[in-house]
Amino acid sequence: MKDSYDVVIVGGAVIGASVAYFLTANPDFKGSVLVVERDPRFAQASTGLSASSIRTQFSNAINVKISQFGLSFIRDFANTMAVGDDRPDLNFHEAGYLFLANSEAQAQILRENHEVQRACGADTVLWSQAELADAFPHLRVDDIVMASYGRSGEGWFNNTGLMNGFRAKARAQGAELIHDEVTAIGRDGNAVTTVTLKSGAVIKAGTVVNASGPRAGLTAKMAGLHLPVEPRKRTLFVLDCAKTPEGSARVAGGRLPLMIDTTGVFVRPEGRYFLAGAVPVDDPAVDYDDFTPRYEEFEEIIWPALAERSENFEAMKVVNQWAGHYDYNTLDHNLVVGRHPEVTNFVFANGFSGHGLQQAPAVGRAVSEQIIYGAYRSLDFAEVGYERVVEGRLFLEKAII
Repeated sequence: MKDSYDVVIVGGAVIGASVAYFLTANPDFKGSVLVVERDPRFAQASTGLSASSIRTQFSNAINVKISQFGLSFIRDFANTMAVGDDRPDLNFHEAGYLFLANSEAQAQILRENHEVQRACGADTVLWSQAELADAFPHLRVDDIVMASYGRSGEGWFNNTGLMNGFRAKARAQGAELIHDEVTAIGRDGNAVTTVTLKSGAVIKAGTVVNASGPRAGLTAKMAGLHLPVEPRKRTLFVLDCAKTPEGSARVAGGRLPLMIDTTGVFVRPEGRYFLAGAVPVDDPAVDYDDFTPRYEEFEEIIWPALAERSENFEAMKVVNQWAGHYDYNTLDHNLVVGRHPEVTNFVFANGFSGHGLQQAPAVGRAVSEQIIYGAYRSLDFAEVGYERVVEGRLFLEKAII
């Protein structure tokens, strides 16, 4: 390790690794990159504890386009990330998302979202109750007014595979990845100058990128900056279904999509099992080291909703569960990406609120463009920049899970 780097990235999970990859992959970048990660096993990283899925069914065009780039990147990941004979396969299951609406108000949101999605070229359709029943006969649909379904471009994939692919390729391209922890960030006026590591090293930094997930607020505070990001706990349950409906669909070769019920409960196939989760009734910030699952959510929230929706889900049992953290943006639940308007060599890549994996490729590219060119050259992330935090201006997303 040297004592000076052009770019120091705080956080080495999927977002930090993506930034490192795109920087070192660009021939216009001649600098040095250091990635600092505090958790070498990524045991508490949101990357490895997530449901690892991707969708284009958002209400804002920038979020749709971010996912569309992510999709193209995931599809060609093995070729792009090849290092020697290693060609990482993300095992992408392109089975779609299915949103259900049981009121005219919910249906109107689906219609408005669909207009945005179709304008961006997303392959989504709106279905009537009859069309939904025909496509997925295991569902009880008497209460459904409308459904939105992604016919292609949505699904789930290997979460740690995405992260490890980025990390391996970035390292092969010259980035230095270390196990340590940033404990302080030095400033001289409106410029960050150094990062101090737990090991005692003090590293000069030309640019500092905040990619520290749920701890992003702490990292910003070290630089004397405010970022409204905190850890919120989400518990996922692996369920064994006595009579699985997988294979019963009349679309997508019989495969079931990731379904978001009208209650907000989601469920999708996971091999021979199903993976399910829900937004907690009470959703406070939690301690950074609190990963105890909320076991009661299955009995109190998830099972009642799924059993009501399908006879196949009436008899099911939990075979595994775990809790992870959202890097939750309390302002508007949307990503914060770009330079600080005054401390311009401090760059944010934070606040993904559960969407970090699917947004990582486009965010890594965007941050690298800001650092190399001082401007975005592909997707324009200006509307999700830090300026809205200063102004208290919300960038709301109606399709939050």
